[in-house]
Amino acid sequence: MRAATLTDVGAVEVRERDRPTPGDDELLVRVGACGVCMTDYHMYRGSFDVETPMVPGHETAGTVTEVGADVTGYAAGDRVAINPTVPCNTCTYCKRGETHLCENNTSIGGAADNVIDGAFAEYVRVPETNVEDIGQLSFTRASLAEPLACALHGVSQVECRPGDSVAIIGAGPIGLLLLQAFRNVGAAPIVVSELDETRRALAAEMGADEVVDPDAVDDPVAAIADAAGGPVDVGVEAIGLVPTIRQANAVTAKGGSTLVFGVPAQEETMEISPFDVYYDEVDYRGSYSLTTEDFERAVTLLKHDRIEADRLVTDRIGLGDLPSAFDRMANADGLKHVVVPDSE
Repeated sequence: MRAATLTDVGAVEVRERDRPTPGDDELLVRVGACGVCMTDYHMYRGSFDVETPMVPGHETAGTVTEVGADVTGYAAGDRVAINPTVPCNTCTYCKRGETHLCENNTSIGGAADNVIDGAFAEYVRVPETNVEDIGQLSFTRASLAEPLACALHGVSQVECRPGDSVAIIGAGPIGLLLLQAFRNVGAAPIVVSELDETRRALAAEMGADEVVDPDAVDDPVAAIADAAGGPVDVGVEAIGLVPTIRQANAVTAKGGSTLVFGVPAQEETMEISPFDVYYDEVDYRGSYSLTTEDFERAVTLLKHDRIEADRLVTDRIGLGDLPSAFDRMANADGLKHVVVPDSE
């Protein structure tokens, strides 16, 4: 089979590799579509260390072509989305349902202490427990189940209730999924701050009550608060930069939550006032990855058209086009790039 293989920092080659053989409790899936994520970008740029050569790609949907001897729930021909987080199911975190925090987590092509080959390839091997049936969803749409599940996890981290006000800093693919996830639980109003005019317009079309251009105002924090009618219950950072994390926190009301959703560089630090945390009762929350439950819910929402997913997809590319997709991501050019192995 062909696979886009990360061979070094900044180097991807499409190589011929042996097709994986599924174990007794595994499936072999022919990849129909695999979204390109910032995690893949960080692997490519070297800001997330992985052993090379390896095959990245973890936002995946495709067709089951072969099943292991012990598989009972799926058969060849079934159409599935793949949850890339493979928990051990025996540690304390797994036992209480926090599979994303598993002490022995393995990721299929994504971020974890143990990373195995992912889905920028014609075929990928996956445990039976890590797939969800997608019915007649297109593979491109179903490939957004993983990032949507991460967004749902973020919403659950701040326990957002109907009528809670939300400000989202950043309207890239993840920011736009977060916008829709917060709308689905009844958050209102939702204000989105975004530099790019096209992304601001799309946020408004997808349900943001107000949009703010932070470059067009003297004080973005004041502009966001004004648009929301005051400080918000939940301030969300969906970029991964310290200045925008500070913005999200500055617009968070007393008793509210600041959600750090964007992925900051590992070496970044920032100062906070412990007195303000104490006195204002502001809760800093992180959101890492997704749980098994989050993934199931994401597929359900996509199947029932509760999420506008197709408009997030900028283009469909072949395995050999990954470097150009990474270059575009570096310049915030477009939204979601999706690899379709059969397109070449």
